[in-house]
Amino acid sequence: MSERASTRHATPLSQRFAAFTGPQSKVPRVLGLLTYLIGIGDIITGLRRGLGSRLHPLAEVLPGSVANAASAASVVAGILLLFLAHALTRRKRRAWRASVALLSLSVLLHAGRVELIATAVSAVVLIVLIVTREQFHALGDPTTRWRAARVFVAMAVISVVLGLILVESRRHAVVGGPPSLQEALWQVLTGLVGLNGPLVFVSDRTNDVIGAVLLGLGIMTLLVPVYLALRAPEPRPMVTDEDETRLRALLERSPDSLGYFNLRRDKSVIWSESGKAAIAYRVVSGVMLASGDPLGDPEAWPGAIAAFLREAELHAWRPAVIGCSERAGHVWTRETGFDILELGDEAVVDAASFTLEGRAMRNVRQMVKRIGRAGYTTEVVRAAQVTEGDRRRALADASAWRGTETERGFSMALGRLVDPVDPDCVFVVARQDGVIRAFLQFVPWGSDGMSLDVMRRDRTADPGVNELMIVEALRAAPELGVKRVSLNFAAFRSAFERGERLGAGPMERAWYRVLKFASRWFQIESLYRFNAKFQPHWTPRFVVYPATRDVPRIALAALEAEAFLTWPRLRFFSGASS
Repeated sequence: MSERASTRHATPLSQRFAAFTGPQSKVPRVLGLLTYLIGIGDIITGLRRGLGSRLHPLAEVLPGSVANAASAASVVAGILLLFLAHALTRRKRRAWRASVALLSLSVLLHAGRVELIATAVSAVVLIVLIVTREQFHALGDPTTRWRAARVFVAMAVISVVLGLILVESRRHAVVGGPPSLQEALWQVLTGLVGLNGPLVFVSDRTNDVIGAVLLGLGIMTLLVPVYLALRAPEPRPMVTDEDETRLRALLERSPDSLGYFNLRRDKSVIWSESGKAAIAYRVVSGVMLASGDPLGDPEAWPGAIAAFLREAELHAWRPAVIGCSERAGHVWTRETGFDILELGDEAVVDAASFTLEGRAMRNVRQMVKRIGRAGYTTEVVRAAQVTEGDRRRALADASAWRGTETERGFSMALGRLVDPVDPDCVFVVARQDGVIRAFLQFVPWGSDGMSLDVMRRDRTADPGVNELMIVEALRAAPELGVKRVSLNFAAFRSAFERGERLGAGPMERAWYRVLKFASRWFQIESLYRFNAKFQPHWTPRFVVYPATRDVPRIALAALEAEAFLTWPRLRFFSGASS
């Protein structure tokens, strides 16, 4: 019995996944919201007590250090609850454990101050958390625990050293004379947790400043590791040599032009139970991104989709697909109940019928002739025919021509150039007077197609060199056994087309203007115009997502995966996460 037949008698995946996106998720979301509110309340009350502790009734009976410690504990607990609230909405088990501990502390602090309403709210949320503990089952990345522990130790050492430097800088302002190293160390350690140390400074302002700085260092020492422990994990790629061998076998029968890009080395792969289908993915900011169609037998796609969703639920990742075909989109939406949105169109050229003749190709024809007169020649070969010297030269040129820009690509980029493991890739090089000025790389698309991967040129090369290389690749396609060639993906192509039409509606014109504005940074329009020159067939591509509220998060994750959006990273923390 095929996997499709077996799934007909099983529970629909949309119902299986309801625990992640359906009614059951309302409890974690509500608890997360209440945790946000409690955290804000703890911060406000802690700061209020800290600033006005002399006016508090308990200030007369409690030592100052105890009052300060209670204020600090309240503020720290509130900040930690703000961190934990989002993780609770994602059903993180680790966040549940920490929230139970912090809410218990919050109940004790509020009860000790006889704040009945705050005590009652914290207690109710604590009780509901305990009662609904089975809903908080999502796993974290095992490496985040050790990463957070390493960062905590490092930051603790840094905070102590900075604290000692601060105290040492004011050693002559200490009542009773300069302190010993032991006294200064004890002052720093107690100050990091909000307590009064053994030292008293001659100025109240100095006491307050040093106390605030030490407490701030202590809070940061605690919060940064907590953030690292709770943030969405991005696991290392898990594609073994066996996986790659099996994926390559599936690619020989894959109808998807983006299939070969699933061999990127920064992706992981998940298989159907039968092993007849697989989905390659990457986790970015808590979003489990698959690109293109599932690989393998379409009859086995539902089994791979089921495994994909189980993995997403297990880790509380938000599942999404970018750039899938219409056929795969039907399968995804039928099996999951997810929403789907047209993302753009892929330009596919029929190599057998391609010609430069005709008025529609006049512009390309003129550019190719002009660039030919400028002394440019081209060569179209398989990657296996590229010599090691030319390969090294291409890698050096690719890096130099890219300059300081980030290497982009995820859904339509392989991430390596004329690599020996990809002998069937097609390499097109343009030379001027024997010097390489530009090159392209195409990856295989089944047994009779190829998809554009890399397009790189020297910035001083003449305009039209890219058009020349594509034309020569299309002309050489029949000799290579290639019948169809996929060019760049054009995002929102139909929106540009509709917005330019006579009589376009106000919404279409407004969306058109937005896209033209965004094209200043993302080259949306320029890619569409470039692709359109070759009179391709436009094949729609789609994005699949669980719910409308997930679209912004998935869009940011997709931009980050494609390297259109890059976040600044401190080397210390990126090293800790490796």
